[in-house]
Amino acid sequence: MSTPSPAPTVGFIGLGSMGSGMTRNLQEAGFPLVVTDVRTEAADALVAAGAAWADTAAEVAARSDLVITMLPTPRHVADVVNGPDGILVGIHDGGTWIDMSTSVPEVADQVRLAHAHRGLHVLDAPVSGMSVGAATGMLQIFVGGDADDVARVRPVLEAMGDPERILHVGGHGAGYAVKLMINQLWFSHLVATAEVLSVGVRAGVDLGVLRDALVASPANSNFLEKDVTGILRDGDYDEGFAIALACKDLGLSIDLARAVGVPTELSAVVEQIYRRARASYGDRAGEMTPVKLYEDLIGHELRL
Repeated sequence: MSTPSPAPTVGFIGLGSMGSGMTRNLQEAGFPLVVTDVRTEAADALVAAGAAWADTAAEVAARSDLVITMLPTPRHVADVVNGPDGILVGIHDGGTWIDMSTSVPEVADQVRLAHAHRGLHVLDAPVSGMSVGAATGMLQIFVGGDADDVARVRPVLEAMGDPERILHVGGHGAGYAVKLMINQLWFSHLVATAEVLSVGVRAGVDLGVLRDALVASPANSNFLEKDVTGILRDGDYDEGFAIALACKDLGLSIDLARAVGVPTELSAVVEQIYRRARASYGDRAGEMTPVKLYEDLIGHELRL
């Protein structure tokens, strides 16, 4: 009888609102972890449960079978990968790097092209599901890269995401593109929903009646039916994901549209509304705070 292969050691860089939940689920699934973050205290619970701390990204890579990054911006990804103590310093030839950040292809493309002789396996695998999905291990994951690599790392991805919603969406960069388009459409749903509910309430329609009518209509959406409930019932604008990061994502999606030559007038308006909300309520306000812009305009909170 053959003995099962030991679980690969996973290096994880970035233990913020998403990475903290993702690493807890990896640990609970039995994957040995080597972790680092700019905040050492972010790793305290993981280390107490058996994870190893590393002082640098290079050390994480050197001590791991595969490395995952979950970082705020493309610039952070580039610094962590290419810096003097970065992943490329420590990763073994033939090693695997999975970037799960909401980012753009350029950083990963540069790594694959400049280090082709090292045989590195690079995947982009951004996620949807917010911090709640990260905590429960039910993220949706969109993977771009070679099919063989996706199949090989699937057990690791399944520890963090819903197995039915881990999708191989194409070649290198496709995961980044799909995630940016999902974010763009979700933010557009938010602004449209806030606008429609505000107009209806201002016109004298009961908020609950208006929402029920919209849900029962061809104009229904997952956002209207589910995601906006946190605001309408609890006044929760989802501070688990800061509006500064939402504006970053919107900027990346507009940049992608410009790069591929597609005009995006509606998305540009949505981006400006988000930036106005950020200017009004601060960088750390929740990603759904643009709804508050409309509440302030009508002088009435949208609550059931």
